[in-house]
Amino acid sequence: MKDKPVIVVQLIHIQGPLKGQIQEVAEESISIGRHPSCHVQFPKDLSTLSRRHAEIVREGNRFKLVDQSTNGTFVNGKQVKEAYLKDGDVLMFSEGGPKASFLTRILEGQPVVQPESLVVPAPPERPAIPVQKPVAAAPVPEPPQPPVSTPAAAAPQPPKAAAVSIQKVQKPLIVQYGPTLNSYRELPVTIGSGPGNDLVLSHPAMLDSHAQIFFSQDQYWIKDLTGKNLVSLNAVPISLQAPLNAHDILALSPQGPRFTFLGQGRLAEIEEPARAQAQPAPEKKHEAPGQEGERKSKGIGALYKDIFKK
Repeated sequence: MKDKPVIVVQLIHIQGPLKGQIQEVAEESISIGRHPSCHVQFPKDLSTLSRRHAEIVREGNRFKLVDQSTNGTFVNGKQVKEAYLKDGDVLMFSEGGPKASFLTRILEGQPVVQPESLVVPAPPERPAIPVQKPVAAAPVPEPPQPPVSTPAAAAPQPPKAAAVSIQKVQKPLIVQYGPTLNSYRELPVTIGSGPGNDLVLSHPAMLDSHAQIFFSQDQYWIKDLTGKNLVSLNAVPISLQAPLNAHDILALSPQGPRFTFLGQGRLAEIEEPARAQAQPAPEKKHEAPGQEGERKSKGIGALYKDIFKK
């Protein structure tokens, strides 16, 4: 009889005090609330949430959300008491409260990866290989080398493009962009603003055909399709394509969007701070001494009130 598969529930928090976090739980029942015993625990002072707000229960290979709260639980904007979940559903705990995207992945014959183990381990050290010493020979003096002048400061060079073949493979890719979670089971995946792409991003800096993510040589890769060296890794432009490593910062252009590569085919958006829109200068009024500084202080606080914090 085939063993029951291990299914890991992933909750990607897109709004609220846990925003930017990804939690993975492989339990039959997942509790959510403010109580310290909950698998998904929110701060104690978040009074809009109940101590035991909701529960995600596994039934076979499906998962059901059960509301246990006072202020309600919502799935894709609709309040529910019970609802079966599917990948990509957006859960909201109380009206206007924290939001999280729901996703699952199946592990068969593999250990469950917990959130603390998301860092890719370093490869094991290879044993030293003994080297046979050659027969001693008379040393040959090397001719003197002319001095080499070193430039004062060398600009960072883009990673060299590697000749890597791109083929269709069954590998997962999860991209969190804004409030949506995009899931793919096959690579490569093309990214751009045009409708013919697998992932269409409505960002002013995106070109019609912008980038491609593929899998080769046991790792994920990013390819720049712009021909303008717009795509960069860790603030260094790539010449054509480059491998993705855990915790790399991927920028599709100098103006964004930017993502963190979390490993295991997962990209989470790094939301840029909102830019203040230009406003016409108001008519200057005479103010009492000290009032101008107080008004400016209040204006700055209002400007940063709704900034996305990862």
